[in-house]
Amino acid sequence: MSDEIRISDLANPRLTAAQQAAIAYADTLNPELTSRSILREAQQVTGLDDFGAADFRSRLDLLCDEWGGDAGLTNLGRLSLRNKLLQHASSRLLIHDVLCRHPEIHDVEISAPIIVAGLPRSGTTHLLNLMAADSRLRALPLWESYEPVPLPRESERTDGVDPRYQRCAEQWQMMQSLSPLLAAMHPMNPDHIHEELELMGPDFASYNYEWLSVSPRWRDNYYATDQTPHYEYLKTVLKILTWQDGDHSGAHTRWVLKCPQHLEQLGVLRSVFADATVVITHRDPVSVIQSAITMLGYGQRINRRRVDLDGLFTYWSDRVVHLLRACVNDRAVWPAAQSIDVLFHEFMADDLATVENIYATANLRMTASARGELQQFINEHPRGKDGRVVYRLREDFGVDPAELRSRFSFYFDRFPVQVEVE
Repeated sequence: MSDEIRISDLANPRLTAAQQAAIAYADTLNPELTSRSILREAQQVTGLDDFGAADFRSRLDLLCDEWGGDAGLTNLGRLSLRNKLLQHASSRLLIHDVLCRHPEIHDVEISAPIIVAGLPRSGTTHLLNLMAADSRLRALPLWESYEPVPLPRESERTDGVDPRYQRCAEQWQMMQSLSPLLAAMHPMNPDHIHEELELMGPDFASYNYEWLSVSPRWRDNYYATDQTPHYEYLKTVLKILTWQDGDHSGAHTRWVLKCPQHLEQLGVLRSVFADATVVITHRDPVSVIQSAITMLGYGQRINRRRVDLDGLFTYWSDRVVHLLRACVNDRAVWPAAQSIDVLFHEFMADDLATVENIYATANLRMTASARGELQQFINEHPRGKDGRVVYRLREDFGVDPAELRSRFSFYFDRFPVQVEVE
């Protein structure tokens, strides 16, 4: 793969043979995007039938109704969304089952996690994966975020590989064949450390669904709803994972986590994870937006009948405004002793020094062993390892960067962010 990647067909894609074949195959199917069919199949997959509290059903119904009525989706896109909802419904059954059989899990402590909050595409992924290289910290690999609780009676394969890991690896291989540039924009291999927001999926909650498809009704419902119960659900799943590790008190486990949604939920985050250390990354929102909507536009070539670059720009520029206004308004919720702001350009200049500053705030000593693990990760994961995508806001989206940046004067007034896109 060339070091520099230019997507010349973003608006009018030239589909590969693999993409055409996948779309054609999906067109022979009739994926039923209804809550009834999804819940029934989840019960068949797991052999379980108790989903626990029923409040999630209205949220699942909303997603099915919004996505099911979206005429712009290809059948392949519809199938992908249904599979995600099925995955979440199956995990909900498994989570409720293990909690019923082991109520002591609720007593596990999630103590002093380090939680990264920052815009998508602002260095949060690299920062999380870097700190996760420190073996003293517990992180959430992608395969485990997708299936936090194993299926009943499913054991490791003869080669010692967890079946959940294998399923995730197969998904990644398929994703790479259908979206070959994705690795350069956002790797999703099984060992990749993922956002804990995925653990809200079995509660059919979070802004994550907005990234999966066009979802303005879901967004409005999310805005209007107190997210505290869903953060509590997330914390409970972290307790399950800690317990499954064999740490039945939580005394020996310190989590490192990250999610952009936290920017607009800082108060909720504080109420649920009161003893956390919160790391907030800051980057030029113009750079963030052009990167995010390019990635989403690239994905639309197989999931939607038409790539809507204008719609992506309008939706996600508004969305980033909402995230950053909430961050500016609520930043003081987290005291200086438990929080630190990280500027993207400083992090890129010296990522190891940034982690040292975070550790100092989190009262975590930087040992020689930890430094060696972090440095090894840095050496093995240079920026642009899988190629560097060239993002072109003006050329691809017809947007003047300076005009867009004027919407964020409130943010630049609050944080000394370096302008990147001229």
